[in-house]
Amino acid sequence: MAGAQSQHRLGIALVAGAAIAWSTAPFFTRLLPFDSWTILFWRGLFGGGLIGAVLVLTQGRTGLQDLSRMGSSGWLVAALSTVGMVTFIPALQLTSVSNVAVIIATGPFVATALAWIWLGETARWQTMVCSVAAFCGVAIIVGDVRASSDVLGIALACLMTVAIGAMTVIVRRHKETPMVAAAAWSNVLGSIVSIPFANGIATVSGADLVILAMFGFFQVALGLTLFVLGSRLLPSGQAALIATLETPLMPLWVWLAFQESPAPRALVGGALVIGAVIADVAGDNRVRKQIG
Repeated sequence: MAGAQSQHRLGIALVAGAAIAWSTAPFFTRLLPFDSWTILFWRGLFGGGLIGAVLVLTQGRTGLQDLSRMGSSGWLVAALSTVGMVTFIPALQLTSVSNVAVIIATGPFVATALAWIWLGETARWQTMVCSVAAFCGVAIIVGDVRASSDVLGIALACLMTVAIGAMTVIVRRHKETPMVAAAAWSNVLGSIVSIPFANGIATVSGADLVILAMFGFFQVALGLTLFVLGSRLLPSGQAALIATLETPLMPLWVWLAFQESPAPRALVGGALVIGAVIADVAGDNRVRKQIG
């Protein structure tokens, strides 16, 4: 039982680390004067390259075998991750950021529902209550959300949320699959998909490449690797809930780097999201100690 509790705590730490890494996206994006598809191409190329290199350096021939023989579940995770990456940018272009953010905030509910359908995994009622609180926090952060006529953008945001929720469940279901290799391939696939839409691939400078490399290495490679590893150790709904920490942390890095003070609603909503995650983790730890 102690071993299971230790694995659970490790899962929480890994997914929280993934949320921190993912939250740096606005910081890096601010530093790059390129269209979204160009950024997506280079980010995926550097991110996938780093994950693959680390896999080979740390595991040698086994790492190469993981990259070349992932199996159907590994390719499914890679495909779903790619869908999540490439639908995010067009969704932001076709509808408001507020609409996209609120739709993404439904991720814990989507992951919980899919886990119940596929795995028979039921979420703790505390996790569901905290997920509702986190959703409200995100809604406060993004502000005035109105219905949009851009149906395609909303549909793409919904597709992204379902894809990431499904990926979370599959990672937990197929723990034996080399998910780090799947993360590497998902970045490469994202770069390939971006090529027809990118306008500035060949115009980046050396300094821009350094920023893009850091973007790919930290935000993508580290974030996605931590998430797929942590998702194996946590209930799907809880993993998705902890990942919502990404939203309140985004304005923090912009504030620290560019001195842009967050709006009061960002502070209130962020406190609600963080409080919801802490409450869920603390409640879960109490239950596990009582069982133990």
